[in-house]
Amino acid sequence: MNISKFFLAASAVLLAVGCARPKDGEYTLEVLSTNDVHGCFFDSSYVDDTVKRSLYAVKWTVDSVRAAAGPENVLLIDAGDILQGDNAAYYFDYVDTLTPHVYPRLAAYMGYDAVTMGNHDVETGHRVYDRVTRDLAAAGIPMLGGNAIRTDNAKPYFPVYRIFRRGGLKVAVLGYTNANIKNWLAESLWSGMTFESLLPLVQQDVDAVRAKEKPHVVIVSVHSATGEGDGTVLEAQGLDLLQSLQGVDLLLCSHDHRPFVKETEGCSLVNSGSHCRYVGHGTLHLTVRKGKVTARSSSAALIPVDAARVDTAMRERFHDDYLAVKRFTNTEVGTLDTDLRTRDAYAGMSDYINLVHTLCISCAPAQVSIAAPLTFNGTVHAGTLVYNDLFTIYPFENQLYVLDMTGDEIVRYLEASYDRWIRTAAGPSDRVLNIVPSADARTGATRWSFAERSYNFDSAAGLVYTVDVTKPRGERVSVSSMASGAPFEPDRTYKVAMTSYRANGGGGLLAEIGIDTDRISDRVAEYYPEIRNILYNYLKDNGSIQSSVTGDPARIGHWEFVPAAWAPAAIRRDLELVFGN
Repeated sequence: MNISKFFLAASAVLLAVGCARPKDGEYTLEVLSTNDVHGCFFDSSYVDDTVKRSLYAVKWTVDSVRAAAGPENVLLIDAGDILQGDNAAYYFDYVDTLTPHVYPRLAAYMGYDAVTMGNHDVETGHRVYDRVTRDLAAAGIPMLGGNAIRTDNAKPYFPVYRIFRRGGLKVAVLGYTNANIKNWLAESLWSGMTFESLLPLVQQDVDAVRAKEKPHVVIVSVHSATGEGDGTVLEAQGLDLLQSLQGVDLLLCSHDHRPFVKETEGCSLVNSGSHCRYVGHGTLHLTVRKGKVTARSSSAALIPVDAARVDTAMRERFHDDYLAVKRFTNTEVGTLDTDLRTRDAYAGMSDYINLVHTLCISCAPAQVSIAAPLTFNGTVHAGTLVYNDLFTIYPFENQLYVLDMTGDEIVRYLEASYDRWIRTAAGPSDRVLNIVPSADARTGATRWSFAERSYNFDSAAGLVYTVDVTKPRGERVSVSSMASGAPFEPDRTYKVAMTSYRANGGGGLLAEIGIDTDRISDRVAEYYPEIRNILYNYLKDNGSIQSSVTGDPARIGHWEFVPAAWAPAAIRRDLELVFGN
């Protein structure tokens, strides 16, 4: 949609900014940004009070810049993914829905000027993000999302832009969410909307805003990954925009948790990473002569956030909210008879992934479960479980789908999954896992890591099968039977449980084997609520998690990497490179 056909009715704002020309002189505007905060609101964990980076520390960092530059010369913007990822977000999203949501109150206290809708914000559902959007608006903070287009009238569902006056300059801030949301999330979460690519929409909107508002500065905030700039990845359009946008001074990116800065002659890009580790810092210099901008330049940097340096008044102000979350997440929910280590799932069957499979395959009419480890390297110790442990076992608000797949599709799907997970090895001295030495995007240090996203390493339950690491893709997976011992038939249709993220196209595995995820509803036999809720209900019904039950081969089947004589040892050796001993 072209923004020239739709402008936010904001007469109060327009009156405030007026049409005054700036005085001649030199101007400097400091733009501070966060993104992918993922609920890191409070600076203490909920179990052992470990100090962690939080919005408290971000506030201290931001105020340091405000003190040096003057608050009238600073803008603070968030580029999305705020409302998911930490106990605090979950508590105020779904548990305590009567108390005003804590995030708008935090954002107002911190002096955010604008925030941007992220895909994980949309994942919380209309009841959550509509409420948060209203509360932010009441505090004078827009939730921007100019490419989320209403299906009833073709207008943006969220505001497209907001005009600010800073240090005598008129500043336009435009914001957009991720264009790929429909391929990750169930339609019920974003009903009434569709999501447009950022190219060419952002340029069209920038041109329209510049023509109508005549701003001196234009900032674009996108909840889109930095990407490679090759124009091929819908969820990663940051560098695509940087290389093509005209009339923009600063571009804020996000989504991939990758701290990144790039400066060009006309525009700079900054991605602050995630989880309050950095504050993005864009600096814009303008020269005004005879009321017009005659020269401009931009630069960008990352400001490290010190977890220990916090706004103590802010901590005190929100202490009761923190205590409420802490009480909830320390509520006992059951017991566990063995340690669950998520890293064990990369080597084959494990107590952790067996539990996830058991939960999924227990949802009728599922016959097969497909699931991946979603916590990269977490441990839940045997003993009493509290609700906090459930976030380690299952960190996301994914729903569960049961859908129809043929036996042949299941095998081809597994071939695609294991092709990301392992490489073909000739013998016991070869590397088996698909790992590479690379620079850690977060720290810069060289380390071994998986070449592909580990949350796409799906295995199956309900089957008996092997994965031969000496074979190429297409020949690795050999299914001998169902878990019950019944024959597995390539032409037969089976009921397969998988996450809503995967069923809607997340990770691209279904599309890779030719399944159209835009029509996935044609295959869905049953919808279930969030998988963490299924886990919680399992504990309410059973009181405990017992590895003999969740690992029962009669229910979940069995699979392993072969040759058994050396593949498991080679994989353990590879895992030591990734995780250490």
